[in-house]
Amino acid sequence: MSKTQTYQIKQSDSKSYSKIGDYVMLVKLKLSLLVVFTSLMAYVIVAGSSVTFIRLALLAIGGFLVTGAANALNQVLEKDYDKNMTRTADRPITTGRMKSSEAVLFAGLSCLIGVSILAMFNPLTSLLGMLSLICYSFVYTPMKRYSTSAVAVGAIPGALPALIGCTAFEGTITVIGIGLFALQFLWQFPHFWAIGYLSFDDYQRAGYKLLPEDEKGKVNRSLGKHATLYALLMIPVIGLMYFAGAVSLVASVLVLLTSILYIGFSYNFHKNFDRKSGLKLMFYSFVYLPIILAAYLIF
Repeated sequence: MSKTQTYQIKQSDSKSYSKIGDYVMLVKLKLSLLVVFTSLMAYVIVAGSSVTFIRLALLAIGGFLVTGAANALNQVLEKDYDKNMTRTADRPITTGRMKSSEAVLFAGLSCLIGVSILAMFNPLTSLLGMLSLICYSFVYTPMKRYSTSAVAVGAIPGALPALIGCTAFEGTITVIGIGLFALQFLWQFPHFWAIGYLSFDDYQRAGYKLLPEDEKGKVNRSLGKHATLYALLMIPVIGLMYFAGAVSLVASVLVLLTSILYIGFSYNFHKNFDRKSGLKLMFYSFVYLPIILAAYLIF
């Protein structure tokens, strides 16, 4: 193939990207929608019959804008590292299709509007939204290159949407808000470690220190043990929520059974520590949250 043909292919490829498509990638649309879903479900769980469409819409818009802003800042800060990873090399800032200044401007406006919308509920919800953005963009993002502790730090903004959904209705931090936050916080460790195990080579190329390594530079087998431990810690959280009177017995039993399966997949990952067990854990982790939130909502 000649240089001209190669250039034409690249040129035609570049034309296939739209500005809308680039913004979809910038805000990490699927991830942002999951965040909004979690927050809305938590809100409906505590609000019950007091739910109104307008307040749900405001929470969704405010949460989406703050999350999108955090994801945009994340990509600005990681543009020089994203090019080394297969799944991130095509992001708009990394490829040069979008300037960092444009992304920062977008993030600033989105954050301002999003936090202002969350403040319409109460100051605490707005504060938690801002805390989530700061923790994700300016603590977790740079920390990924230096310490495996970044996973724990990143789990905080990852779990805050559930708490934000609760505070948006209740205006204060309650048992159910803390419980949902704790479950989502603990859920993230097996979830992320399964993904990290499967994408370890990518993370190494980008220089991220998110996973413990052995003396041969491979993923340390302790990862599976720790995944199982964090999954096990969900059980006392489920119990505390029930005995505090925050949730029903039926919901607690359903969530407990769902969590026992999660523990089982985590233990299987620990026992076999291979791609197959990692995939099973990862795929189950995707359905775990919707199932337990639905259980708390319905029962």
